[in-house]
Amino acid sequence: MDHLALGTLGQHLQRLRQERGLSLSQLAAAAGIAKSNLSRLEQGNGNPTLDTIWRLAVQLNVPFGTLVAPITVPLGEDGVQVRLIDQGQGSRQVDAYWMRCAPHTDRHAEGHTPGATESLTVLSGELDAGPEDDLRTLHAGDTLAFSADRPHRYRTGEQWATLILTIVYAERKTS
Repeated sequence: MDHLALGTLGQHLQRLRQERGLSLSQLAAAAGIAKSNLSRLEQGNGNPTLDTIWRLAVQLNVPFGTLVAPITVPLGEDGVQVRLIDQGQGSRQVDAYWMRCAPHTDRHAEGHTPGATESLTVLSGELDAGPEDDLRTLHAGDTLAFSADRPHRYRTGEQWATLILTIVYAERKTS
């Protein structure tokens, strides 16, 4: 992530944290990261992993896409690039992402918020994907949907895989 994107993410993260009345210490502890790392991230420094950003989104009770929406460049690490395409608005939040995985990538993803489901459609290449205990091999044109509130995985072989990933979050309760 470039310096501008990091600064944008940091400002947005700080605003969301403050809107929820959380201190740096409270959010860092809940997300399982060091307070100093969270502070650096809010200042636009550091190099957060995708899992760190996911954990922060979960603790802030916002979809991942809401946390990264201001960033227009792909986020990436360890052979995986992800870019938010669009977000639906309604009682059920829907995030759509473009995702690309390099050859020989084995990405373990933490579970999303309770009740979240994920749908993958492979555009090119092939990969094994799904819940850790039920991986499926997908080829270009294949789609897989699964409960994403538990750990899941994306694993490529000899070639790149490009996919559209959609996350549908549990219905929001209205007061």
